[in-house]
Amino acid sequence: MKPHSGTLIIDISGGQKAEAYEGVYQCTARNKHGTAVSNNIVIRQSRSPLWSKEKIDPFIVQEGASLVLPCRPPAGLPPPIIFWMDMSFQRIPQSRRVSQALNGDLYFSNVILDDSRNDYICYARFPHTQTIQQKQPITVRVINSKSSCQRRPMFLVPSETGSTKMVLRGQVLELECIAEGLPTPEISWSKVSGEFPSKRTTFHNFHKTLRITDVSEADAGEYRCTAKNRLASVHHIIGVTVKAAPYWITAPRNLVLAPSETGVLTCRAGGNPKPTITWSMNGIPIENSPKDPSRKVEDDTIIFTDVRTGSSAVYQCNASNEYGYLLSNAFVNVLAEPPRVLTPSDKVYQVIMNKPALLDCASFGSPIPRITWFKDTRSSVLEGDSYVFHQNGTLEIHVAQTTNSGKYTCVATNSLGISENHVYLEVKEPTRILRQPEYWVVQRNRDVVFECKVKHDPSLTPTMIWLKDNGELPDDERFVVDSDSLTIIDVTENDEGTYTCIMNTTLDQDSASASLTVVEATPTPAIIYEQPDAPTDLELTDQRDRSVQLTWIPGDEHNSPIKKFLIQYEDALHQPGIWHNLTEVPGIKTTAHLKLSPYVQYTFRVLALNNVGYSQPSYPSRSYKTKAAAPDENPSEVEAMGTHHDNLVISWKPLTGLQSNGPGLQYKVMWKQMDVENQWASVTVANVSKFVVSGTPTFVPYEVKVQALNDYGSGPEPKVVVGYSGEDFPLAAPNNVQVFVQNSTLAEIHWMPVPPNSVRGRLKGYRVYYMKQRDQHKHNGHHTEQQVLNFSANKTHGKLPGLHPYSSYKLNVRVFNNRGEGPPSPTLQFETPEGVPGPPAFLKVTNPNLDSLTLEWGPPNEHNGKLTGYTLKYQPVNNTNELGPLEELALAANETSVTLPNLKYSTRYKFYFNAKTLIGPGPSITEEAITVMDEAMASRQVDIATQGWFIGLMCAIALLILVLLIVCFIKRNKGGKYPVKEKEDAHADPESQPMKDDDVTFGEYSDSEDHKPLKGSRTPSNGTVKRDESDDSLVDYGEGGDGQFNEDGSFIGQYSGKKERDTAEGHESSEAPSPVNAMNSFV
Repeated sequence: MKPHSGTLIIDISGGQKAEAYEGVYQCTARNKHGTAVSNNIVIRQSRSPLWSKEKIDPFIVQEGASLVLPCRPPAGLPPPIIFWMDMSFQRIPQSRRVSQALNGDLYFSNVILDDSRNDYICYARFPHTQTIQQKQPITVRVINSKSSCQRRPMFLVPSETGSTKMVLRGQVLELECIAEGLPTPEISWSKVSGEFPSKRTTFHNFHKTLRITDVSEADAGEYRCTAKNRLASVHHIIGVTVKAAPYWITAPRNLVLAPSETGVLTCRAGGNPKPTITWSMNGIPIENSPKDPSRKVEDDTIIFTDVRTGSSAVYQCNASNEYGYLLSNAFVNVLAEPPRVLTPSDKVYQVIMNKPALLDCASFGSPIPRITWFKDTRSSVLEGDSYVFHQNGTLEIHVAQTTNSGKYTCVATNSLGISENHVYLEVKEPTRILRQPEYWVVQRNRDVVFECKVKHDPSLTPTMIWLKDNGELPDDERFVVDSDSLTIIDVTENDEGTYTCIMNTTLDQDSASASLTVVEATPTPAIIYEQPDAPTDLELTDQRDRSVQLTWIPGDEHNSPIKKFLIQYEDALHQPGIWHNLTEVPGIKTTAHLKLSPYVQYTFRVLALNNVGYSQPSYPSRSYKTKAAAPDENPSEVEAMGTHHDNLVISWKPLTGLQSNGPGLQYKVMWKQMDVENQWASVTVANVSKFVVSGTPTFVPYEVKVQALNDYGSGPEPKVVVGYSGEDFPLAAPNNVQVFVQNSTLAEIHWMPVPPNSVRGRLKGYRVYYMKQRDQHKHNGHHTEQQVLNFSANKTHGKLPGLHPYSSYKLNVRVFNNRGEGPPSPTLQFETPEGVPGPPAFLKVTNPNLDSLTLEWGPPNEHNGKLTGYTLKYQPVNNTNELGPLEELALAANETSVTLPNLKYSTRYKFYFNAKTLIGPGPSITEEAITVMDEAMASRQVDIATQGWFIGLMCAIALLILVLLIVCFIKRNKGGKYPVKEKEDAHADPESQPMKDDDVTFGEYSDSEDHKPLKGSRTPSNGTVKRDESDDSLVDYGEGGDGQFNEDGSFIGQYSGKKERDTAEGHESSEAPSPVNAMNSFV
């Protein structure tokens, strides 16, 4: 035994005899969970025995007679390979006249003088021992016969008048017929009750051996071999029966069960005769194994119910008949295991928009975990037609959009625990070529640029590849590749071809192509390109049943080379006047070998294509009609489906007149019930595209095929299509229906699936009908419209959303198929708990007073429970919409109005009002209202505005302001004259002179201190007078300049109305114009 392995090594290199190890071996593997066994392994020693010594007399025959040279090789293991050679080790030539039979004998249908020789040697090669044994040489002498009589054919093999052959399913069937006669007969084969399977049938040994591989039950029947020469023909019938060693229909598979669960092991095998099924447990026949009340054996099935921990075992199923056996192990593992998610965590999936996305959630657990998917948060389960939930936990999004991007959570749950995993989906923009390369026709030595502008997802890294004629670009520096273009410098004739830009990302790609044509430079300033002229002189040659050769002469190209020729045909027999495209040939050719269909009256014409476009069609060729033949194909789109519970409609797409290959087109429609009927039922119809089979069982599988026939024979063996007969309404309703109320608006419903045989069709799903009967706070019933929810066929539970709180509901569940619904389950009633109420029906303010307001309201239209009261909140709102302090008031459920006292007069209030139940408060409604204004205050406000004394006071103030403005105006325009010193003294440096504020008067100079500046001012060295910070300075009323003195002592500046300034004057003031100046300007 090989260490750490189950391999058994038998070493006979030490001189042991191999015969000692011959026998039947079987491997057994066991551990604490059970025992598994292998198939039987037979070991036999290969043998190559010697030919027995014998004396072989010469064969003396008349010329033209038949002859058989026996080989009879020794039996070897495995059987030897037989061949005939001469003394020079050259093979004996074989032909229709001389051939080797399957048993190795050499047959002569008739002998000739050249067959005389003394070295016919039969060799036997034993492949396993790599040895060759030879028989003693055989001598043949052919006696010359002056008058060789011709003979009718007679069979040498088979020698009996009738023969049979048995072959096993899946093996190779070889039938042999060898005939003698003069002249040499020709052998042909046919099947009496059908046709040969074309893809599995071959002929060998000069048509004397018929071989069919991979034999099936359909190959059984009678086969006729016919031997024919010019004198007569004879035939021989060989009856073939097909038996079958056991083969699997359903092999048992490993089973993982949780404690108390139910499971089934199925072992179904086919064969002829029908196999016998036996069971073993851990290698021991099950009838001899310890009894287990949870296990029940029923022929080819073992049913496990309420399994217990510790009852794990390996079960063997043996299916056997007289031709062989099958053995399969299945491990039944009783395991209690919390769920585990096997998919790597935080895996990122990237897909292109509008493509499907598959998010994996592989899990393990016992019981088998239930997989639930969430997106972003676990607030709601993913549901809807846009999602497909596979049995293995995979979530499929049919058409991914950018909104599908995000975090997805898969949760695996069973009775022992829960496990979750997060994955991420990124939906990317597709890669698209926005500007494709253009077709170019350029002169030699010019430059050409192919543009290829691409849009792609910014998060993906693109790669641009350029190809020439689907190959790499030439290694030439003239080819310059940029990010979005290809430039070819100084093009030559070798650069002609098709250029393709391919933009690749890690997820997708896009491509576009354009062609480059290089033409010679011509001295003419402009070249006129036109469509080519039509081809001429169409001729048909080499006319055959299925082909013809067409030749023509091209027309003028008009400066643009012809790229290709388009050949069209008209079928005057089936579609006169309509031209069809047949084929295209390159522009350099003027001959085309055309493949034709039988039974068509052809007329051909040719069109030429250059860069400008197609030419006009040529004149039609002469007519050519092909011979009729059997159809080459069968109808397509064969379908089988029932429209009623007791029929099967077989439909197909009929052949066209061109496909019919001959007159008398018909269809042979064949059908049989799958795995029940062995013989095909058939009917032949014409001019229809469907046939209805009546009286079928309900929803059972049928095998159907449709074959085309015409007056010249049948089409090829048609493909088998499986369909189902019609469906009927389901018989059973789901049972054990239960409702689990989750909250006030959501309930979950569970049911047991119906038995599959009661569906009587393809199970489409389950349909839940539910209807609200009444609100619980109302005594009288109020039925609402019935609602319906559909659930897929693999569902046994579902959710009922959007329920009304505090209401009574009734529901039932029905199963449905393509025909319709089954009976309803017993009606089930349930009630939803309380919820929060809806908003009050209305809120309005009545009887507004100086310091109080009265509010009235209506109860909510939707109570959603028992009302426990109302909550009123309010707060004042001032003129700037600022909110004041919030007051709250609780009100009883039976109240419908309230008066709020002690409010502020003439104040706007905002109210918030809602109802509440034991669950909590509902949504609020709002309202605003204003208290009444105080009458005394209102009257005072009106009187003060209408009193005469108040009006007079306002007029006096206005008049006084006007007088002051006029006085200021007059003073400004007049201005006094003041004595001054010399001009140079007026501009002395003020820093060197002392200043006394109280010795200075406004607008005057002292005789002794005339150098002092004005009071409250500073005189800079440049002679300008600048304002100080006093608000009384007249400079404040100017237009921005500083006041100054003139040579005559006058105070000038803004009051003078002049704007003449030296360049040395000070900066302008930024003060705004005064009302006085504005008045001056006005005057």
